[in-house]
This record gives sequence, structure tokens and C-alpha cells, in this order.
Amino acid sequence: MTTTDPFPGFHLRAGQAADGPYAVDIDPERAGWGYSSLRVLELPPGGSHSLDTGDSEWIVLPLSGGCTVTAEGETFELHGRDSVFSGVSDFAYLPRDSHARIAAGAGGRFALTGARCERRLPARYGPASAVPVELRGSGTCSRQVNNFGAAGTFACDKLIAVEVLTPGGNWSSYPPHKHDQCRPGEESELEEIYYFEIAEAHGTEGVGYQRVSPSGHGRGTDVLAEVRSGDTVLIPDGWHGPSIAAPGHDMYYLNVMAGPGAERAWLICDHPEHGWIRSTWPDQPVDPRLPLTQAPAGDPR
Repeated sequence: MTTTDPFPGFHLRAGQAADGPYAVDIDPERAGWGYSSLRVLELPPGGSHSLDTGDSEWIVLPLSGGCTVTAEGETFELHGRDSVFSGVSDFAYLPRDSHARIAAGAGGRFALTGARCERRLPARYGPASAVPVELRGSGTCSRQVNNFGAAGTFACDKLIAVEVLTPGGNWSSYPPHKHDQCRPGEESELEEIYYFEIAEAHGTEGVGYQRVSPSGHGRGTDVLAEVRSGDTVLIPDGWHGPSIAAPGHDMYYLNVMAGPGAERAWLICDHPEHGWIRSTWPDQPVDPRLPLTQAPAGDPR
């Protein structure tokens, strides 16, 4: 599939967002918004890919396999990982207005999380050992967040990106929350992309569920989707959550966010009918299955 047409909806099944060399290719034009982008690049053994970053900053994040990233006269060896369920990965940052090459001797799959930006920051390597791993929520709302590109964790101009791992049977992105208005100190205006992978179990493909409901702002986004590996959900506005992992099938999703605000911050507003659930968390233990993955103790290079 090769197209530059806008997407037909907010839930894009695996393959629907493919374009050229990318299994997923979501940019502001196709999404109908201003900032956030996501590409998923699949390379065969010995494969390589060159790209111009244009007006966006990018983080190259291995989903499976490792790669070499060359940009700005620098070469970054990314150790990567076997899969998103096997460990925390290192990554590389690419500035806007630059040229880069990604090469994978053994092949692999690589996410390129992007955001239109103004400042041109230096190309850099992000070691897996420096990625903060956060356990959020408790009980059946327990999940793991790998804050590799979170605001306050790794310097970008506009881009915010994190990974979330939800044990089978749990709910994450809960309570439902939104960030579709600019309210200084209270809420950021951020477009968001969810990219999903669901763990197989007993030879069976896994599924999950994603809800987005209208908040009264923006487009009135309304989604109730059964999601599978390779699916994406676009969230220009609205209350998003829960993200539900089917029992027996751990859920992974990659969040990519960016917006017009001068401050790079993730400030959210809980749904007024469901925010009370947070008050129950101190009385419940965190799911003992967490963390599902760990960051390595040191830089593998």
C-alpha cells in the first residue's frame, strides 16, 4: 500500500497506515493535525534505510533487533532487544533538518517517533540503563511505563514519547484522561498516537481494547476498538482510556505526543466521573507481575 491520502478514521488496523518502506507511516498531513508523527520501519537482514528528518525531530527506538544509526557525523550502535516484551531498549535522537541512515545487520523493526519542532538539538544516544521505569497504578490498574522520551527525562523540543506495558487482564490509561486544551499549569494540548503490540499466548494471537470518548472539545473523537499487534489509534482530542489487556495476553503500546504549547509538558485532566479510582490505589498492592521488563544495569556498548 502506498498512499498519501488522509486516514478514514481514528483506528487504523495493521497495514492501513503503511506507506513505502514503512509498516506504519503517520504524519501530520495524513492525521489531519499539526505535530505528532510515527513510523515503523521493518528491515531485512543486512537492510538499511536513509531518511531526511525535515521539519521534525525523531527518536529511533528498536522494537525488535538492533541497528546502527548514522547522523550529523555521529554513529550510534543501538543494542535494541528481542521484542518489546523482553526488555527496555536504548535509542537515538535525530534533530530536524538532518539526514540519517539506519542499518540492521540482523534485521529488525524500529519505531521512529516524531514531532514538528522549531529548535534544532544535537543528535544523541540514549542508553537503556538511563530509561526510568515507572510502575503506575495498583491492583488491576497496575502497569509499567518506560519513560524514555518523557518530558523532564530526555531533552526534546516538542516530542514526548513513552512505552506502556500492561499485564494480561489489567486496565491502563485509566482513569480516562484528556489533554486537548491549553490551560497553563493544569492541562497541555497534545495530539497522541497509540501503537499496539499484543503478546501471543499458547499459539494464539492476542487482542486488547481501546476507548476514546468525546470531551466536548476538538473533533469529538469517539472510538471503541478491538486492537491487535500493529494497530494504531489516533487521538487528536477526547477522554482516552481504558486500554484493556485481555487475560493471558500482555499489552504493549507506544505513546507519541506533541502539541503547540511553549512548555513541553504532559499535563492531564482526569474524567470527573472516574478520577476517584486513584483514591483506592494506596490500599491495593501493585500487580506482582510487574515490572514485566527491566532496564539493564549498564550501557551495553
